Amino acid sequence: QVHLVESGGGLVQAGGSLRLSCAASGIIISIVHMGWYRQAPGKQRELVARITSGGSTNSADSVKGRFTISMDNAKNTVYLQMNSLNVEDTAIYYCNANLYYSGSYFSYWGQGPQVTVSS
Repeated sequence: QVHLVESGGGLVQAGGSLRLSCAASGIIISIVHMGWYRQAPGKQRELVARITSGGSTNSADSVKGRFTISMDNAKNTVYLQMNSLNVEDTAIYYCNANLYYSGSYFSYWGQGPQVTVSS
């Protein structure tokens, strides 16, 4: 069983910064990639940024240049540094981890910290 523990959400004014972290614990054999998704009210969940265990990243166009994803492989922890936040970034941010074990892939989700950006 794998658990994802997230932290770092909260309320911030437009233009401010927040840092999210997500630590994976449990039986972790091989992390394929970890990432962050978000879901705003009335909208579908969307990819924010993702990083492989090798360090390759991809992110949504809407956050390029503002958000940075990184991962500490030794701690099985992924971080999302969010700068220049705007009200459109308000959403629940979900951590996702994709693991590979014994020929199969497994996907896990965190509970999702709320990020609220006020104008």
